[in-house]
Amino acid sequence: MFRPSCMFLPCRARHPVPFPILTCILFLGLLEASFAAESYWPQWRGPLGTGVAPDANPPVQWSEDENVRWKVQLPGLGHSTPIVWQDRVYVTCAEPCDDPVAPFYSKAPGAHDNLPVTSHQRFVVLAIDRGNGKIVWQRNVREALPHEGGHYTASFASNSPVTDGQHVFACFGSYGIFCLDRSGTVVWQLDVGDMQSRHGHGEGSSPVLYGDLLVINWDHEGKSFVVALDKETGRQRWKVKRDEVTSWATPIVVQHADSPQLIVSGTHRVRGYDLSDGRVLWECGGLSRNIVASPVASDGMVYVGSSYDTRAMLAITLDGARGDITGTDKVVWSRSQRTPYVPSPLLYDNKLYFLRHYQGILTRLDAKTGKETIGPFRLSGIQNIYASPVGAANRVYVTDLNGVTAVFSHDEILRPLSLNHLEDSFSASAAIAGSDLFLRGRRHLYCLAEN
Repeated sequence: MFRPSCMFLPCRARHPVPFPILTCILFLGLLEASFAAESYWPQWRGPLGTGVAPDANPPVQWSEDENVRWKVQLPGLGHSTPIVWQDRVYVTCAEPCDDPVAPFYSKAPGAHDNLPVTSHQRFVVLAIDRGNGKIVWQRNVREALPHEGGHYTASFASNSPVTDGQHVFACFGSYGIFCLDRSGTVVWQLDVGDMQSRHGHGEGSSPVLYGDLLVINWDHEGKSFVVALDKETGRQRWKVKRDEVTSWATPIVVQHADSPQLIVSGTHRVRGYDLSDGRVLWECGGLSRNIVASPVASDGMVYVGSSYDTRAMLAITLDGARGDITGTDKVVWSRSQRTPYVPSPLLYDNKLYFLRHYQGILTRLDAKTGKETIGPFRLSGIQNIYASPVGAANRVYVTDLNGVTAVFSHDEILRPLSLNHLEDSFSASAAIAGSDLFLRGRRHLYCLAEN
């Protein structure tokens, strides 16, 4: 039984258009799209890239018998987050084909805790009716024999898709990048080769969409790079080499001083790139190996963290950030306690929430100052956490691997609100839109809403 008092334990025109008018039209178009996006969940970490759904009001309580609008069985496994736009939910997965092969393991140096490859995989994109959970279409975009199996906690569909409302962009990493329209027709596809992940542990960085660019980060044990593609055609607009090893973090785009920057976390450096041409604007060292958690940003500040062999979190101001800013006053604050490894931070208003490594120990800081005014808290009933926390309606949601979701208030004093359980295993992060909360489990996709 849930006991609130025990939940937290401290510790495009026939005639030419004049340029100013065209600029205004483009600006208004982007503005309209931005407002629309805030009502949905179009990408990994939501409309703002921070884990927050600003216009949503999802349920507080649920179970297998309560506040389940629908529940649909998925054809395969995946840890990608579902995305939501208007009346559709899009999700990716990988399904074993009925053609078993002699099992083989990754030959990557240091491989351990990996699953064998036992069959070809069918890579699938689904569109699901948001109202009733029925599959609108299901597209098998490719069948391939994986070159490695990945860590036992990984999947062949861990990269989350992204949408602009007209197209869905699905990245399966080594197995292709695909653009589909709303009817499920493949508009273009691209194969950029095989990724060589550290220890053969698998892939996971999600694509980023901004304006007419789709950006893919390709950090691995081979030749790493970041590439920007024309979202309409898939043609390369620019590509930049990266002096980096494997990471799983998804980049973000931050609009700063009238210019968008691409922020990418990495083992050697966190870097800010000019989104127009890929030039490095600034870089900063200080994180560990095995970067998984994605950055978050707001009000000209970027927050990055890691926790593998060392623990580190940095708060970087973009004002005046140029060149190597390691150890300068552009790093506003840093810390080395209870920093995140797998789950990405949640930036809600001016509060930064993160979990220690992937355990149920929650820290909340004042984002601008790095000060910890309350906590930390041990989340009672919450254990291994691979999903990232999300926020909406002045509430924070944390889901663990065993199907338990803790809900607590986003107040000065955190109050436990509920502890909810579903009969599935959850590695994918939640998506929130309107009154709906979407949880993607190992077997099912749930839409949770008050009845």
